[in-house]
Amino acid sequence: MKYLILMLKGIAMGAANVIPGVSGGTIALITQIFERLINAIKSFNLHALKLLLKGKLKEFAHYTDLYFLLAIFAGIVIAIVSLARIFDYLFSYYPIYIWAYFFGLVLASVYFVGKRIEKITVAVIITFIIGTGIAIIISVLNPATENTGFFYLVLCGVAAICSMILPGLSGSFILFIMGNYKLVAIDAINDRDLSILIPVLIGAVVGLVAFSHLLSWVFKKYRNETISILTGFILGSASILWPWQRKEFLEIGGEMVLKDGEPVIARYVRYLPNELNLQFWMAILFIFVGIVSIWIIEKLAETKEK
Repeated sequence: MKYLILMLKGIAMGAANVIPGVSGGTIALITQIFERLINAIKSFNLHALKLLLKGKLKEFAHYTDLYFLLAIFAGIVIAIVSLARIFDYLFSYYPIYIWAYFFGLVLASVYFVGKRIEKITVAVIITFIIGTGIAIIISVLNPATENTGFFYLVLCGVAAICSMILPGLSGSFILFIMGNYKLVAIDAINDRDLSILIPVLIGAVVGLVAFSHLLSWVFKKYRNETISILTGFILGSASILWPWQRKEFLEIGGEMVLKDGEPVIARYVRYLPNELNLQFWMAILFIFVGIVSIWIIEKLAETKEK
């Protein structure tokens, strides 16, 4: 049952990471497995390698918290593989509702993550402002064009995995900014395209192990400031998920630019709904459902902790 619960938390993290603007790290922080996850990942060092080469599998599993990681990453993989097609359909036919739901998730996450700050100081306030500012700047960047180069895909893997474990910074949105979200998160996964997935996976593994060491050190030494800047990341990322937004396509000389027969997205433009129709109230309902979802996750985590 313990590992089933961990797998469910992994599924929630994986589902969050599929959506541009939502971070699996936020779910990890809310469900109180964030620090354990970072510490487990960073334990894959020379000592762990020596234990493995000497055949001391039991010691290796204990040292790396292997069963915990297997449960979490099994859930993440299940979610990513199974939900890629579902989210592709939802974004095509019900974009406002899916954006609204995750907008509610992020709004609630600001409170539930921020309340873990034990003491408000000047440094905490400054780091919160910095985190919010960075996320807002990232959210207004125009996406690059799609790139299938091997080393660029490796870089995508590094950038995406680092942002995936950082609460408030979405790995999917980083891929979107780098121009490869549809290529990697939807097309390659749905088509099982290993020529795309393998270099991304290489970058993800290298980036995950290296970044976990830095993040673990910062979290232990500057806990309140770290939670504060992560809370800022989450708040700033809310603008990415504003439910009412439309695509603007890239044009040159009045002609729409096409890539592989499809128009290239230049930016997403947020707007206010001009009438309080059924669609508006349904979106409000989904925002509320998103908020309640995070509240339920938080309460389940608290119950488990007790």
